[in-house]
Amino acid sequence: MTLLPVPHTAIIVVAAGSGTRLEAGAPKALVGIDAHSILRHALDGVFAAGPAQVIVVAPAGHEGDARAELEAAAGERRDLGRVVTGGATRQESVAAGLAALWGDVTTVLVHDAARALTPSAQIDAVIAAVDADTGVIPALPVVDTLKRVDADSVVGMVDRSELAAAQTPQGFPRDLLVSAYTAAEAARIEYTDDAALFAASGHRVRRIAGSERAFKITTPADLERARHLLAASGTPATTSEPASVTVPGAGVPRVGIGTDVHAFGGDGDLWLAGLRWPGEQPLSGHSDGDAVAHAIVDALLGAAGIGDIGEHFGTAHPEYAGAHAEVFLARTRELLAEAGYAIGNVSVQFQGSRPRFSTRRPEAEAALSTALGGAPVSVTATTTDGLGFPGRGEGISVTAIALVVPDGSSSHGGRPVTPE
Repeated sequence: MTLLPVPHTAIIVVAAGSGTRLEAGAPKALVGIDAHSILRHALDGVFAAGPAQVIVVAPAGHEGDARAELEAAAGERRDLGRVVTGGATRQESVAAGLAALWGDVTTVLVHDAARALTPSAQIDAVIAAVDADTGVIPALPVVDTLKRVDADSVVGMVDRSELAAAQTPQGFPRDLLVSAYTAAEAARIEYTDDAALFAASGHRVRRIAGSERAFKITTPADLERARHLLAASGTPATTSEPASVTVPGAGVPRVGIGTDVHAFGGDGDLWLAGLRWPGEQPLSGHSDGDAVAHAIVDALLGAAGIGDIGEHFGTAHPEYAGAHAEVFLARTRELLAEAGYAIGNVSVQFQGSRPRFSTRRPEAEAALSTALGGAPVSVTATTTDGLGFPGRGEGISVTAIALVVPDGSSSHGGRPVTPE
């Protein structure tokens, strides 16, 4: 028997939901995706991450089923696992998990079993990002056009740049989370997620990059999506970003090249490399004219063999009119994940006499990397000694080269990214 050190991290896996919307006639977490249940896949990801106390919050009457799934996933780490009975609400279920924490635990993650295909790298990233006074959530940019409605009437727009789609696991310092739960219980207030409850007690929450794979299985369509992803990837759900479409050559790394050219002459501000450049002449284009982001998109799509920017984001897609780099790059990352690829790295060169790039290079690289889920991005800039249209100041030319790798092989390893 291997003696395991007592961990300072615990992961509460909430699996007590009834799953009414899934229409499967059983508690959601115990519904099968393939040969294994939703809960088993979630626990496979949890145990593939760093060592932690694992507390499964099970539906009343199904504790034995949950224990069997826990022991099957845990292997040699079974002594780190425990099953407790959930409550009538999600908040009560998490409270039951908090009551079962070991004394040495200082960091607590709360994870929905329904996000069964969450990569272990995302779990590790959340653990690494929690500090003594800050909670952490993984989140994805919102890419859909959003409208404010009243019944069937559209009454306004919603600025999606201010929005993010929250995922789990969400991580917190233990003492602050426990005190926040105590306050919520005393006030008899139910919150939609743990980050909201934590923030309501006056604590800071920040986000890191999420994963398209960490979607929540809620409806029959979600369940079919999960089955399709697992069948297409043919690998366990504990690695990096998955596949839902088999692409020829998907077993080896692939390289793509992208170029983009835009003339000066648009309206508003210049947007380049995901940054706004006040006082600089804007570029014309269907979206914001960000030639750096557009060249990266073409390089990534080309590397994966799934078309080009015109096919996925061109004028036939009016929803991308005026969109900025983070929207294009986040959607491109989604498309690559669906094709079975993660992003290895991107190198991009900007050619033009303006703007002066050197002072904002680190900021640009950070913004682009964040939009690509943490993949390394390097940006270089050069003039053309007055030659050609970039040298004459008529526009900007950009060339990008991208490496994509079969999923599970990404070199950046899911490291946490702090958005600017």
